[in-house]
Amino acid sequence: MVTSSIAATSIPPAKTFLWRRTSMTVNAKGRGDNRKPLQKGRNLSIEAIQAVQALKRSYYNSNQSHSFRHVFRSKFSRLLKLDMLAVLRELLRQNHCLLALQVFEDIRKEYWYKPQLSLYNDMIQVMASNGYLKQVEVLCIYLKTESNLLGETEGFSALMTTLINFKLTRLSMECYDFMKALGYEPDRPTFRMLINGLESIGESGASTILRQDAQNYYGESLDFLEEDEDEMTTSNSSDGKLN
Repeated sequence: MVTSSIAATSIPPAKTFLWRRTSMTVNAKGRGDNRKPLQKGRNLSIEAIQAVQALKRSYYNSNQSHSFRHVFRSKFSRLLKLDMLAVLRELLRQNHCLLALQVFEDIRKEYWYKPQLSLYNDMIQVMASNGYLKQVEVLCIYLKTESNLLGETEGFSALMTTLINFKLTRLSMECYDFMKALGYEPDRPTFRMLINGLESIGESGASTILRQDAQNYYGESLDFLEEDEDEMTTSNSSDGKLN
């Protein structure tokens, strides 16, 4: 049985659907046909394409949740792992944010599911770009509840960069604290990105906290904040990986 945290009222009304269908028709005759799927290293299978089409038709054409659940079980839940992930990324590519979130919630229940920071980052970028900030918060909550997260400092850095770019300061700081709680120590490039990014959007309070942390990790001098990326990469590599 498919469950979701998204209320039924979030399903767009008929007027919105008509606009979406018109947009899809225009894209089908233009350059949209040449767009590649977001799934890296794998083209969409016939089954995945059919699942994407069926999910969209059911989600936007009907307000009856029973019909959508039936399509979800018959067209999506029976797919193989790679096809499920391909469907998710294709929905993200097409900016079907709420539908993609439902698919992701179902994927998280699969026995083979392993959380990846890169996927979370991709989803948050799409959600934030389309104005679904509440859904971004939901994703951040999901992230903090993952018990077997396979992460790295670079992945956290990319995710926090995304959050700062959308001026989601609180969420970026929560992600920073979560990274440290998991035992990943921020390196010099991460501190530089966070501090300079926060200061560029006027978040001096948060940047002050990170400056203090940077001093605790690397001493009183924060000259590395002014270094360019090539210099920092060389310096960070010479230090070795932090545990």
